[in-house]
Amino acid sequence: MTRILLYSDEPILAKGLESVLRQVEGFELLPTCGTVEGLMDQLTHGSPDLVLMDLTPEITFAVLSEMKHVMMATRIVLWVNTISTELAFQAMGLGVRGILRKTLPTDLQVKCLQKVQAGELWFEKALTDSFLCARRVALTQREGQLVSLLSQGLKNKEIATTLMISEGTVKVYLSRLFQKVGVKDRFELALFGLKNLTTGQLPVGEKGQRNGAMPGLRSLVLERPADRAEPPSRFAAPLRTVAPRHY
Repeated sequence: MTRILLYSDEPILAKGLESVLRQVEGFELLPTCGTVEGLMDQLTHGSPDLVLMDLTPEITFAVLSEMKHVMMATRIVLWVNTISTELAFQAMGLGVRGILRKTLPTDLQVKCLQKVQAGELWFEKALTDSFLCARRVALTQREGQLVSLLSQGLKNKEIATTLMISEGTVKVYLSRLFQKVGVKDRFELALFGLKNLTTGQLPVGEKGQRNGAMPGLRSLVLERPADRAEPPSRFAAPLRTVAPRHY
Protein backbone atom coordinates (compact mmCIF):
# COMPACT_ATOMS: atom_id res chain seq x y z
CA MET A 1 0.00 0.00 0.00
CA THR A 2 1.40 3.41 -1.03
CA ARG A 3 0.79 6.10 1.58
CA ILE A 4 0.27 9.41 -0.25
CA LEU A 5 0.35 12.86 1.34
CA LEU A 6 -1.17 15.77 -0.59
CA TYR A 7 -0.22 19.37 0.18
CA SER A 8 -2.23 22.20 -1.37
CA ASP A 9 -3.62 25.59 -0.38
CA GLU A 10 -6.52 25.17 -2.83
CA PRO A 11 -9.10 23.07 -0.91
CA ILE A 12 -11.56 22.57 -3.78
CA LEU A 13 -8.82 21.41 -6.15
CA ALA A 14 -7.40 19.14 -3.46
CA LYS A 15 -10.82 17.58 -2.78
CA GLY A 16 -11.19 16.74 -6.47
CA LEU A 17 -7.83 14.97 -6.59
CA GLU A 18 -8.54 13.20 -3.29
CA SER A 19 -11.71 11.68 -4.75
CA VAL A 20 -9.70 10.37 -7.70
CA LEU A 21 -6.82 8.94 -5.66
CA ARG A 22 -9.13 7.19 -3.18
CA GLN A 23 -10.44 5.05 -6.02
CA VAL A 24 -6.97 3.84 -7.05
CA GLU A 25 -6.12 0.38 -5.81
CA GLY A 26 -2.93 0.35 -3.75
CA PHE A 27 -3.18 4.01 -2.69
CA GLU A 28 -3.81 5.10 0.90
CA LEU A 29 -4.47 8.82 1.25
CA LEU A 30 -3.24 10.60 4.38
CA PRO A 31 -5.03 13.76 5.65
CA THR A 32 -4.36 16.61 3.21
CA CYS A 33 -2.20 19.48 4.46
CA GLY A 34 -2.97 23.12 3.71
CA THR A 35 0.07 24.73 5.34
CA VAL A 36 3.83 24.18 5.24
CA GLU A 37 3.81 23.70 9.03
CA GLY A 38 1.20 20.96 8.71
CA LEU A 39 3.17 19.39 5.89
CA MET A 40 6.34 19.22 7.98
CA ASP A 41 4.40 17.72 10.89
CA GLN A 42 2.89 15.03 8.65
CA LEU A 43 6.29 14.24 7.17
CA THR A 44 7.65 13.69 10.66
CA HIS A 45 4.76 11.68 12.09
CA GLY A 46 2.75 10.37 9.13
CA SER A 47 5.57 8.51 7.34
CA PRO A 48 4.22 8.94 3.78
CA ASP A 49 5.75 7.00 0.91
CA LEU A 50 5.02 9.75 -1.59
CA VAL A 51 4.27 13.48 -1.29
CA LEU A 52 2.34 15.32 -3.98
CA MET A 53 3.18 18.93 -3.24
CA ASP A 54 1.39 21.92 -4.71
CA LEU A 55 3.96 24.52 -5.77
CA THR A 56 2.57 27.32 -3.60
CA PRO A 57 4.59 30.51 -3.04
CA GLU A 58 5.73 29.07 0.31
CA ILE A 59 7.54 26.16 -1.34
CA THR A 60 11.04 27.51 -1.84
CA PHE A 61 14.50 26.02 -2.24
CA ALA A 62 14.87 26.39 1.54
CA VAL A 63 11.70 24.39 2.24
CA LEU A 64 12.70 21.66 -0.21
CA SER A 65 16.15 21.49 1.40
CA GLU A 66 14.60 21.12 4.85
CA MET A 67 12.27 18.40 3.59
CA LYS A 68 15.21 16.51 2.15
CA HIS A 69 16.73 16.30 5.63
CA VAL A 70 13.44 15.40 7.33
CA MET A 71 12.57 12.49 5.09
CA MET A 72 14.97 10.03 3.57
CA ALA A 73 12.85 7.41 1.75
CA THR A 74 9.83 9.54 0.84
CA ARG A 75 9.51 10.53 -2.82
CA ILE A 76 8.40 14.05 -3.78
CA VAL A 77 6.37 15.12 -6.81
CA LEU A 78 5.74 18.82 -7.39
CA TRP A 79 2.18 19.63 -8.54
CA VAL A 80 2.34 22.76 -10.67
CA ASN A 81 0.62 25.11 -13.07
CA THR A 82 4.01 26.45 -14.19
CA ILE A 83 7.56 26.29 -12.86
CA SER A 84 10.68 28.15 -13.90
CA THR A 85 13.57 26.30 -15.46
CA GLU A 86 15.77 27.56 -12.63
CA LEU A 87 13.67 26.29 -9.72
CA ALA A 88 12.90 23.02 -11.52
CA PHE A 89 16.63 22.35 -11.91
CA GLN A 90 17.28 23.12 -8.24
CA ALA A 91 14.36 20.87 -7.22
CA MET A 92 15.78 17.97 -9.22
CA GLY A 93 19.13 18.50 -7.54
CA LEU A 94 17.42 18.17 -4.17
CA GLY A 95 15.88 14.83 -5.14
CA VAL A 96 12.40 15.77 -6.38
CA ARG A 97 11.32 12.77 -8.47
CA GLY A 98 8.67 14.37 -10.65
CA ILE A 99 7.02 17.59 -11.78
CA LEU A 100 3.34 17.07 -12.60
CA ARG A 101 1.08 19.56 -14.33
CA LYS A 102 -2.32 20.10 -12.72
CA THR A 103 -3.96 20.36 -16.14
CA LEU A 104 -3.10 16.81 -17.20
CA PRO A 105 -5.95 14.26 -17.42
CA THR A 106 -6.61 12.37 -14.19
CA ASP A 107 -5.35 9.07 -15.60
CA LEU A 108 -1.96 10.67 -16.29
CA GLN A 109 -1.90 12.19 -12.80
CA VAL A 110 -2.38 8.71 -11.35
CA LYS A 111 0.14 7.20 -13.78
CA CYS A 112 2.76 9.72 -12.68
CA LEU A 113 2.37 8.80 -9.01
CA GLN A 114 2.49 5.09 -9.80
CA LYS A 115 5.66 5.42 -11.87
CA VAL A 116 7.42 7.60 -9.31
CA GLN A 117 6.53 5.16 -6.54
CA ALA A 118 7.95 2.37 -8.74
CA GLY A 119 11.28 4.21 -8.85
CA GLU A 120 11.00 6.17 -12.11
CA LEU A 121 11.26 9.90 -12.72
CA TRP A 122 8.53 12.05 -14.30
CA PHE A 123 9.56 15.21 -16.15
CA GLU A 124 8.10 16.49 -19.40
CA LYS A 125 10.27 16.78 -22.49
CA ALA A 126 9.83 20.53 -22.78
CA LEU A 127 11.19 20.96 -19.27
CA THR A 128 14.17 18.65 -19.67
CA ASP A 129 14.96 20.29 -23.01
CA SER A 130 14.98 23.68 -21.27
CA PHE A 131 17.81 22.43 -19.04
CA LEU A 132 19.91 21.84 -22.17
CA CYS A 133 19.27 25.41 -23.31
CA ALA A 134 20.19 26.91 -19.94
CA ARG A 135 23.64 27.82 -18.65
CA ARG A 136 24.76 26.41 -15.32
CA VAL A 137 27.29 28.26 -13.17
CA ALA A 138 28.82 26.16 -10.40
CA LEU A 139 29.16 27.94 -7.04
CA THR A 140 31.40 27.30 -4.09
CA GLN A 141 29.68 26.87 -0.72
CA ARG A 142 30.55 30.43 0.26
CA GLU A 143 29.38 31.85 -3.08
CA GLY A 144 26.09 29.98 -2.76
CA GLN A 145 25.53 31.35 0.73
CA LEU A 146 26.32 34.86 -0.44
CA VAL A 147 23.92 34.69 -3.40
CA SER A 148 21.17 33.38 -1.11
CA LEU A 149 21.67 36.20 1.40
CA LEU A 150 21.93 38.81 -1.33
CA SER A 151 18.63 37.55 -2.77
CA GLN A 152 16.99 38.14 0.60
CA GLY A 153 17.85 41.81 0.31
CA LEU A 154 20.72 41.94 2.81
CA LYS A 155 23.35 44.65 2.47
CA ASN A 156 27.09 43.95 2.46
CA LYS A 157 27.46 44.67 6.18
CA GLU A 158 24.58 42.34 7.06
CA ILE A 159 25.97 39.61 4.81
CA ALA A 160 29.38 39.98 6.43
CA THR A 161 27.87 39.68 9.91
CA THR A 162 25.83 36.62 8.94
CA LEU A 163 28.78 34.83 7.32
CA MET A 164 31.25 36.07 9.95
CA ILE A 165 33.60 37.58 7.37
CA SER A 166 34.72 41.15 6.73
CA GLU A 167 32.74 43.57 4.62
CA GLY A 168 35.77 43.88 2.34
CA THR A 169 35.72 40.12 1.74
CA VAL A 170 32.04 40.35 0.78
CA LYS A 171 32.92 43.00 -1.80
CA VAL A 172 35.67 40.78 -3.23
CA TYR A 173 33.28 37.83 -3.48
CA LEU A 174 30.64 39.98 -5.18
CA SER A 175 33.13 41.34 -7.71
CA ARG A 176 34.20 37.80 -8.61
CA LEU A 177 30.57 36.63 -8.83
CA PHE A 178 29.66 39.47 -11.19
CA GLN A 179 32.36 38.26 -13.59
CA LYS A 180 31.64 34.58 -13.06
CA VAL A 181 27.89 34.85 -13.64
CA GLY A 182 28.12 37.60 -16.23
CA VAL A 183 26.04 40.28 -14.52
CA LYS A 184 26.72 43.98 -14.14
CA ASP A 185 25.51 44.62 -10.59
CA ARG A 186 24.18 43.14 -7.33
CA PHE A 187 20.55 43.72 -8.34
CA GLU A 188 20.88 41.51 -11.42
CA LEU A 189 22.69 38.84 -9.42
CA ALA A 190 19.95 38.94 -6.77
CA LEU A 191 17.29 38.46 -9.45
CA PHE A 192 19.05 35.37 -10.76
CA GLY A 193 19.29 34.10 -7.19
CA LEU A 194 15.57 34.61 -6.59
CA LYS A 195 14.67 32.68 -9.74
CA ASN A 196 16.70 29.73 -8.45
CA LEU A 197 15.45 29.97 -4.87
CA THR A 198 11.74 30.79 -5.05
CA THR A 199 8.60 30.54 -7.14
CA GLY A 200 8.73 34.30 -7.63
CA GLN A 201 5.08 34.63 -6.59
CA LEU A 202 5.68 36.66 -3.44
CA PRO A 203 7.20 40.11 -3.00
CA VAL A 204 10.33 40.26 -0.90
CA GLY A 205 9.50 41.45 2.61
CA GLU A 206 11.58 43.49 5.03
CA LYS A 207 15.25 42.75 4.37
CA GLY A 208 14.06 39.96 2.08
CA GLN A 209 13.19 37.60 4.91
CA ARG A 210 11.34 34.53 3.65
CA ASN A 211 10.87 31.65 6.06
CA GLY A 212 14.23 32.27 7.69
CA ALA A 213 17.69 32.14 6.16
CA MET A 214 18.00 30.31 2.87
CA PRO A 215 20.59 27.59 2.37
CA GLY A 216 23.34 28.22 -0.13
CA LEU A 217 22.89 27.20 -3.75
CA ARG A 218 25.37 24.80 -5.32
CA SER A 219 24.85 26.36 -8.73
CA LEU A 220 22.94 29.05 -10.58
CA VAL A 221 20.90 28.13 -13.62
CA LEU A 222 20.60 31.00 -16.07
CA GLU A 223 17.82 30.60 -18.58
CA ARG A 224 18.43 31.79 -22.13
CA PRO A 225 14.93 32.24 -23.62
CA ALA A 226 16.30 33.45 -26.94
CA ASP A 227 17.54 29.90 -27.59
CA ARG A 228 14.00 28.54 -27.96
CA ALA A 229 10.68 29.58 -29.36
CA GLU A 230 8.55 29.19 -26.24
CA PRO A 231 9.17 29.38 -22.49
CA PRO A 232 9.65 25.94 -20.91
CA SER A 233 7.02 26.60 -18.26
CA ARG A 234 4.27 26.13 -20.88
CA PHE A 235 5.15 22.42 -21.17
CA ALA A 236 4.24 22.55 -24.86
CA ALA A 237 5.94 19.29 -25.85
CA PRO A 238 4.46 15.79 -25.40
CA LEU A 239 4.92 13.95 -22.14
CA ARG A 240 8.09 11.96 -21.62
CA THR A 241 9.07 10.03 -18.53
CA VAL A 242 12.70 9.54 -17.62
CA ALA A 243 14.40 6.26 -16.81
CA PRO A 244 14.93 5.39 -13.12
CA ARG A 245 17.82 7.11 -11.37
CA HIS A 246 19.52 6.01 -8.18
CA TYR A 247 20.27 8.43 -5.32
